[in-house]
Amino acid sequence: MKKIFALLLCITLTTLSFSQDDLLNDLMKEQDTTTELLPKKMLLTQRVLWGQKGLLRPISPLTATNREKELKLRRGMLVAHQVLGFVTLGGMVGQGIVGTKLYNAQGDQYTKLKNAHENLAVGVNLTYSATAVMSLFTPPPLINRDKKLSAIRLHKWLAVVHMGGMIATNVLAEKAEDDSKFRKWHRAAAFTTFASYAAAVITIKF
Repeated sequence: MKKIFALLLCITLTTLSFSQDDLLNDLMKEQDTTTELLPKKMLLTQRVLWGQKGLLRPISPLTATNREKELKLRRGMLVAHQVLGFVTLGGMVGQGIVGTKLYNAQGDQYTKLKNAHENLAVGVNLTYSATAVMSLFTPPPLINRDKKLSAIRLHKWLAVVHMGGMIATNVLAEKAEDDSKFRKWHRAAAFTTFASYAAAVITIKF
């Protein structure tokens, strides 16, 4: 579980330092010789892998043909990002239902619900992390978008909120095991995470 926390923290710091990439509306057109092959701004994770001197450039040299292939890979990864996003949202709903029942459970019922809640938490953490990876490590778009307010930009801002909430929820869950006074804060963090995550999914979908 600590490894998952570390991954989430790394993802959050990356997102705070570098604005999250455009989602799904990438350009799938052929490259001409007068256009830059890479955008001026990229995520650190993208620059490390896909930049002009990125780790993958020995395998995929920076050419117009390869960039076209990368844009197709980008689209596939962002589709996976959306699918995993819905899976994660479903897991959050289930976790919230079980967690709510857990507060009033006793005896054997409490033990069963607690185990179910913890198993759902592991699943949600894994799919949430995979969802973020599909966005952070995707090849960069052809160009940067403008800075006007849009559904994509709102999606990015909400991502910062729910990533922070996800870390807080996990940290407070461990503290609530030893001290019941942390339960209300854990619950508040969980609902905040769910609300911001659901809003992020809705903004990009509609």
